[in-house]
Amino acid sequence: MNAILVLEDGTVFEGQSIGKAGRTLGEVVFDTAMVGYQQCITDPSFRGQILTFTYPLIGNYGANSEDFESSMCQAGGVVVREACEEPSNFRLEGGLGEFLEEHGIVGIAGVDTRALTRKLRTVGVMMGAISTDESAAKVLRRIEESPSYDEVDLVEQVSTPTPYEWQPGLTTENAQPRMDSEDRLKIVCLDYGMRESILKNLHAVGCRCIVMPCRATADQVLEEKPDGVLLSPGPGDPKRLTHAVECVKGLLGEVPIFGICLGNQMLASALGGTTFKLKFGHRGGNHPVRDLKTGRVTITSQNHGYAVDANSIEGSGATVSRINLNDDTVEGLECESLRAFSIQYHAEASPGPLDSRGIFRQFVDRIRDPKRWAEIAPEVH
Repeated sequence: MNAILVLEDGTVFEGQSIGKAGRTLGEVVFDTAMVGYQQCITDPSFRGQILTFTYPLIGNYGANSEDFESSMCQAGGVVVREACEEPSNFRLEGGLGEFLEEHGIVGIAGVDTRALTRKLRTVGVMMGAISTDESAAKVLRRIEESPSYDEVDLVEQVSTPTPYEWQPGLTTENAQPRMDSEDRLKIVCLDYGMRESILKNLHAVGCRCIVMPCRATADQVLEEKPDGVLLSPGPGDPKRLTHAVECVKGLLGEVPIFGICLGNQMLASALGGTTFKLKFGHRGGNHPVRDLKTGRVTITSQNHGYAVDANSIEGSGATVSRINLNDDTVEGLECESLRAFSIQYHAEASPGPLDSRGIFRQFVDRIRDPKRWAEIAPEVH
């Protein structure tokens, strides 16, 4: 079956349908990761976006029921150069096309993804749509009549509606009643688009995770008497999340805080900082980040379209702790006096390099020993 991808400027890419027949609309972005396509497609941070993979062959190891980052597929659509038709892997449960069709995701293969990526890098990300049953002119009209990516509250769509305690092997859909554990630190995770691998990493370093909705208030969080709070990644424009910022403001100084990705932007906003939209975002598993305390450079996994304005946090009590070596954007904040810190990249990787997973241990060590907030703590495993 034929399919087309239409961009908001009228550019048309032709290809073949993979996954569900029909149509989808979203912000067209690209990801440079060579592997981990299933984790990307199920990552809540891709909600509302049409995900283009720059690696030319996608699907060579198929898909399975274990590599989900959330309880469902989140990307609005998928664009690939070539979809592998004969995947091979000992964990294989089905091919990419079958996976997309099963989960209702519209995709297109046979696209010149290099040309598409070059366009997005030159012009910037833009709205687009994939269709298997419409003319290009009709698709373009639909794009023009639809709200832009920045106008939609995507965090509300992906956040859990009710609090739950996460346990290994469970998802948000089959979470069980809370189970007390005296030996584990109690961490409240504010869900702006929680990834399963973050919860797994926190559990691995001795944490008990209570996941709360994005609209939870500071009082509701503090009622849980947490040892620490994690601000999760998530999709969309951070400027829309005024309720979440107010919650973080109420938590500052009351409990140790660790923010990841959108959580970094939430911390900056709560401290009085501002954010801005990147031209084409940071999405992939090969972004170099320098720790300004240690000088150490790590290769990181990233997925965000917004960044913190470094100048906006001057005088806030926070300092920039890490920078992206590609464009010098803020990759982390430290606020020792308020026991808060954050990173813009994904320490949990999945997909991506594992260089930064030690930062979960840092969070736990800082909670257990407050003196650690003033120390240099290298990200080691």
